[in-house]
Amino acid sequence: MELNYKEITTLGELKKAGYQTKKIKDELRENLIERIRNGKETFAGVWGYESSVIPELERAILSRHNINLLGLRGQAKTRLARLMVNLLDEYIPIVAGSEINDDPLQPISRYAKELINEKGAETPISWLHRDERFYEKLATPDVTVADLIGDVDPIKAANLKLSYADDRVIHFGMIPRANRCIFVINELPDLQARIQVSLFNILEEGDIQIRGFKLRLPLDLQFVFTANPEDYTNRGSIVTPLKDRIGSQILTHYPDDIATARKITAQESRLDIRQTDAVYVPDVAKDLLEQISFEARDSEYVDAKSGVSARTSITAFENLLSTAERRTLLNGATETAVRLSDFVGVIPAITGKIELVYEGEQEGADGVASILIDDAVKSLFATYFPKINKLERKDEKTPYDELTHWFFEGEGFELLDDYTDAEYKRALDAIPALNNIVKEYQPDFPKEDVYFLKELLLWGLVAYKKLSKHRFTEGYQFKDLYGSFINGL
Repeated sequence: MELNYKEITTLGELKKAGYQTKKIKDELRENLIERIRNGKETFAGVWGYESSVIPELERAILSRHNINLLGLRGQAKTRLARLMVNLLDEYIPIVAGSEINDDPLQPISRYAKELINEKGAETPISWLHRDERFYEKLATPDVTVADLIGDVDPIKAANLKLSYADDRVIHFGMIPRANRCIFVINELPDLQARIQVSLFNILEEGDIQIRGFKLRLPLDLQFVFTANPEDYTNRGSIVTPLKDRIGSQILTHYPDDIATARKITAQESRLDIRQTDAVYVPDVAKDLLEQISFEARDSEYVDAKSGVSARTSITAFENLLSTAERRTLLNGATETAVRLSDFVGVIPAITGKIELVYEGEQEGADGVASILIDDAVKSLFATYFPKINKLERKDEKTPYDELTHWFFEGEGFELLDDYTDAEYKRALDAIPALNNIVKEYQPDFPKEDVYFLKELLLWGLVAYKKLSKHRFTEGYQFKDLYGSFINGL
């Protein structure tokens, strides 16, 4: 029912308008049903969950369940919880001045009941917008029952000259104050077991107990918990009776393909408009950036239990553009295109996001990041050029013979980080065999992306052990794998 919340200011007016109380779970359910029937998107801006997580989440809401979102870091668990706010009614009425959002037709606090007894139909009401009906608490070991549920306030007792036996001395915690709201507890296993136990009654019976007070507050809440499977062993676990009281546990996951990962990165990256105007990013560079995270999730050096957050690609993309932007500033240019050699700038974004196993620690964080970039190049290489077999027959001809011979005969090839665009293109154009391979196998490749593809070809030959690559202070050097050694002899 549509109510004019600007005109209705008293309990009498609210009753006259025909307002009917709705529980929050019914509210979410009814609005979800309406959205589904009208073909509207329920969780906008969340990609890759269309046929997995979102249907399960919708089923849980239709079932009026409290929900636990279980998944590794960077899997949009908190985002999903926040988007549930859009399924609430735009405004709900509350008793004006109530600490716990009392429903004017079904008050539960002493304050609201006494006010309604005193003023009757003239009881003032106010309106709560759905954006204010979302509460979030990060579970940490120092969270107390008083923080979540409430406690006796000795200062209030002293000021009001009340006995500790009077329930007016109670100070409500976050959960009672979130009455008729969505309440999210992030990283639930981090919450101490004795604190988790305090949630039992709230979840099952909807009431609370504070310091022995015989206090029954039938709270109306939609709980959403988030948890990381890694925490079950590292920092704690969800106690079994609490798990039993959570209606639906939904498993989240990382994007299944590059296209979905690119959508997420494009949506979440915080870029300055001057960066996006000045720096052109080839499609193949975007694919390569996402491939790094896919490689990390399968890498023997990275702890798979910890996961590789979607934030890895997001911050890496921001660093990639900043690397190219810095070059334009140094060269006094106004625009440029991303180069593969710019990916050296994404290494700091990768090292802070991945947890290494013992073998990875031996390689070092920077070393593992470089390996992941090389692995991503190797994976993408076969998309654009003929595959290089691990084992080849002696004297077998390959499409890359002319190019490897060029390096064998020469002294190597350098690509400096701060080359101007003209110098960069001139350096790559100076290798005839490089141009020939690109023309033969990618004749219709977008002209503005060709130079990135040429660099991908060089890096790919390095990944397949056809050439060597060396990083020095000012850039990269590419050489024949064995020629320099033989010439030295």
